[in-house]
Order: sequence, then structure tokens, then C-alpha cells
Amino acid sequence: MLRLRVASLLVLPTALIYGESANQAAAPAPAVTQSSSDSQTQPLARSAEPIPGDAPRMSRQTRYQIIHDFETQLVYSRAMFPMGSKGLKLKDGALTPDGKDLQAILALYGPSIRPGDPAHISFIRIHDDHIHFDLNGGPVRRKKWYQHIEVSGAGGTPVPLSNDESVQNPHGSYLDIYFDKYVPEMSAAQLRDLLLPVLDFNAKNKEQAYLATVPPIVKKAIEEHRVLVGMNSEMVLHAKGKAPKKVREREGDTEYEEWIYGEPPQDVDFVRIVGDEVVRVETMKVGGEKIVRTAKEVTLPKPDKEEEAKKDEDRPANAPTMRRPGEDPENVPKPTQGTNPLPPMPPPDIPQPPGAPGPGEMVARAR
Repeated sequence: MLRLRVASLLVLPTALIYGESANQAAAPAPAVTQSSSDSQTQPLARSAEPIPGDAPRMSRQTRYQIIHDFETQLVYSRAMFPMGSKGLKLKDGALTPDGKDLQAILALYGPSIRPGDPAHISFIRIHDDHIHFDLNGGPVRRKKWYQHIEVSGAGGTPVPLSNDESVQNPHGSYLDIYFDKYVPEMSAAQLRDLLLPVLDFNAKNKEQAYLATVPPIVKKAIEEHRVLVGMNSEMVLHAKGKAPKKVREREGDTEYEEWIYGEPPQDVDFVRIVGDEVVRVETMKVGGEKIVRTAKEVTLPKPDKEEEAKKDEDRPANAPTMRRPGEDPENVPKPTQGTNPLPPMPPPDIPQPPGAPGPGEMVARAR
């Protein structure tokens, strides 16, 4: 009996080894998965089939489902949204305004949502030919349900229940996605694919969403925590973080900021920023070696100078200004280019009582 048990113990490991090898040979090879950094370099894959061209109008049930799936959802922006009532429009994958037009609006009103920033879908409305998305509250704060109720007092005078009226929301923006004839029948996954150029539903954090919006060379540098000449300040923040030290200097007529990273005995990086562009990167090595880079390593699109010159023409009529009433709105003053601005009108004559002193006369008062 003892011999039988010993023999079985000797045979059992061998059987297990052969069984495992057989199972490994029969099982399919595991799929090779890309790392997060590799997957970000590839364009985001669409998760659903495209909408057929002969799709019917969106049904009422689908409208409810779309609103239920998307409203109150947190996404990450892949575009720059302007502040105020100027939102973005998306049709056939093309975004408007873009390029110079978008830069002019951003220079006038400022950005509301930047690429990589989280955005909250606060309201959805499905119209006949487009779907409207309010982001971060939208450009206008909407009334609560109780603000639509009106109570009349004695004599029929309305008594407001709340003084909180709908006001402008400068922090929010919106996105409208347009279709050719009408809003077709689609699934939530198909709508996410259509919104992919503007909103990222797959990013897990702000950094991952931002890296999908920059050129590949900039993305690689940010992942390696390097600064390239030609980057903007936001890219530097993503690559190196906030600078522990900042120095503002002037070289001739040019003002610049020096962002300093590191302290001896470690390597120290001096990043020089003029306006919003890195123009010089100086690295002091531990051994005393000095490396200076001034040649542009990445070129980013810039707004046209002519568009910048037209910003003043696009300003709203009630925009604040430093000019005094009566001054020329183009260039004040300009004595060599034409006539000077008209002087202010004198105050109207005010009738004085009889015996009142005239201008420049002194009145002696008895004490």
C-alpha cells in the first residue's frame, strides 16, 4: 500500500506538468496590448458603426435615451471653447469657428474651456436639424422651475418669488452638432463618435485628454518631461509642472520671464518665455556644462496679425474703454495724422442772482 502511494505521488507532478503544457498549446496566444503612452499616439478609434445615410428621424424614445445618457456627464475637451455667447458648431467633422476666426474671438472674449480641461454636460436639447449641448452651465444660467411661477397680489400686481433671474454665465459655453436635413436615428455610441473631434469620452484624466490634442513631437517631449523651443506656457506646465522660481527681466525692448526648474547640485533648467512662446532653454549640468538651445524645435499656429489688428473693430458697443468722451477711437492722439479731437463743450451758462460776483472776482467776507 505504501509503495502504491509513493508511485502515485511520483506520477502526479509529471501528469500536471504535461497537462499544463497541453493546455498552453491548445489555448490561443494572449493579445498584445499597447501601453497607455503607445495608445495615445494612435488616433482614437471609433466604437460604433457609422450612421447610414437613409436613417429615419430620431424617435421620441431615442431622444429620451440620448438625454439620459449624456446629460450630467463629465467629459474632457479636445478643443478651445470661447467664453460668452460664442460657442462652437460641428458638422461633418469640421469645427467652426476655427483658425483665425477662433483666435480673434478668443482674443476678444477669452477662453472658457481649454483642451484637456474637464467639461460638464449640463443641458441637452434636440432640435430639428442639430443637437445643442450646454457645457459648464452654458453661456446663460437657466431658471429654476419655481422661478417660472408668478403670484399676483392685491390688485393683480405680480409678486416675484425670487430675485434670481436668468443672467449671463461667463464661465460656460456650448456646442451645436448639425446634420444635413434632420437629426437621424442613432445610438449613444454613434453620437460619441460624432463628438470625438471636440469631446473625449474615453480619457481617464486631464493629462491623457490634453496629450491627444498636441502634435506628436510635443506629446513625446511632455511624456519625457522635456521643454522644446517653440512650446507655449501651457505645454511647459504639462511637461515640467509649475516653476518653483520665476524671474521677470528685460533685454532691450523685449520683456521676458525666466522659469527656473531645479537647484544645485542637480541639473537646473532656465526656460525663457516671451509672450506665450518659449524662445530659449538653458540647462546647467551638474559637472558645469552649459547647454543653450535657441533654434525653434516646434512650430505652433499663431493668429494672423491682420486679424489681431481687427480686434478693435469687433468689440461690442458697450465694451469698456480707457478713452475719454470725444476722443478718436482709432488712434488717440494723432496730431501728425489729421485734426485733433474736438475739445469738450463748455458747460452751459447758469443764470446768477443779481449782485453775484463775476468770474475771477473776489468777495470779501466780514468776520
